[in-house]
Amino acid sequence: MKITWLGHSCFRISHNGFNIVIDPYKPGTVPGLGKLDVQANMVLCSHSHFDHGFTDAVKIIDSGVPNPFSIEKIHTYHDDAAGAKRGENIIHVLEADGIRVAHFGDLGCPLTKEQVAQLGALDAAMMPVGGYYTLDAAQAKAELDKVDPAVIIPMHYRSAGFGFKEIGELTAFTELFDPALIKRYDSDTIEIRKGGRKEIAVLKLMN
Repeated sequence: MKITWLGHSCFRISHNGFNIVIDPYKPGTVPGLGKLDVQANMVLCSHSHFDHGFTDAVKIIDSGVPNPFSIEKIHTYHDDAAGAKRGENIIHVLEADGIRVAHFGDLGCPLTKEQVAQLGALDAAMMPVGGYYTLDAAQAKAELDKVDPAVIIPMHYRSAGFGFKEIGELTAFTELFDPALIKRYDSDTIEIRKGGRKEIAVLKLMN
């Protein structure tokens, strides 16, 4: 299974020729990011905000390839007030050929014991770490410690070149881990395999 970072919280997840895009953003909404123009067989959104729910950015194609993914939706909140501030959020769990990955959307609240059990054993987790609109770095790590995924892919953070000014930088998250776990890629894509080694995968934005 391949996971490609398209910027902010948007990813393309591919397996056996079938492509799913999650959380496409509207052009001009995320500072520093260009127009998102991508094809996929399916699009999923954690919520409808402009930087996560702009489905018009994705051209849906029928490539004749069967969908290998099972998809589970876990309903959570975008804030710590049961959605009163920013509404609901959906965690998408995708599984194919025994490989299980989760995209946490704009998670803004702790996971319940029931939700942790529903997530199960994850081979990869895409988690927001920037704070302000979502969990911050320390809160994200606390939730990831509950789930213990093999590969952690941080998202929804700020760098010198992109991201909302209100949210935190990636270093606030990575400095919470053993430096030996941090792996910086020269690509926007990572291949997830069953039984892969534990790492914090920092993907390189290419668009």
